[in-house]
Amino acid sequence: MAEERGMSIENLAHYFSTIEDPRCSGKVEHRLIDILVVAVCAVIACAESWDDIALYGRSKLVWLRTFLELPNDIPSHDTFRRVFMLIDPGTFETGFTAWVGSLVDRFEREVVAIDGKTIRRSFDYGREQSPLHVVSAWASEQGLVLGQRCVDGKSNEITAVLELLDQLALENSIVTLDAMGCQTAIAERILARGGELPADAQGQPQARPRGCGGALRPALLPPRRALPC
Repeated sequence: MAEERGMSIENLAHYFSTIEDPRCSGKVEHRLIDILVVAVCAVIACAESWDDIALYGRSKLVWLRTFLELPNDIPSHDTFRRVFMLIDPGTFETGFTAWVGSLVDRFEREVVAIDGKTIRRSFDYGREQSPLHVVSAWASEQGLVLGQRCVDGKSNEITAVLELLDQLALENSIVTLDAMGCQTAIAERILARGGELPADAQGQPQARPRGCGGALRPALLPPRRALPC
């Protein structure tokens, strides 16, 4: 298991290889791929600030050098901050999502729960900033968030779900949503991405959203046995 985790981290560098380095080449002391991989490893290990990321890198330097070059040791916290301010966030997200998707492939069956939540204390009324509402895809077997999309409010959650689905690899996955997600376009997008829709507790297909016609096919779940009273 430990060896598999190590191989997964090494693959992370491969998925970030398409990110363009925006820095001046003559002033670069640390490789872009090293900065990105160290930062992701640190955040996975619960780092919450740039100082935490730099501290994590220094404490794990011997291990990190088993798959990263790190010619000038670990960058400073300011270097991590400046680099992440400069890189294209969309390209970074695409690479990270693809890496997470490669981890999902190791599971024969997965249940992906998609839901929207408002982040507590994310508002700032002084700056007229509304609370942050996020739609997330949660892989229940792995305990892993596969992707997220921010929305302006509940009325835009459907659009955010469609954008999120476009980023997910859903083969061999059952996708669950709340009532707001019972839309024809969402159901068709799930099926187009290789996912399946759940059956109810008795093993019967759930009611189809209005207008879906024959677009939906339920996941083949075994019926649950009734519990003795």
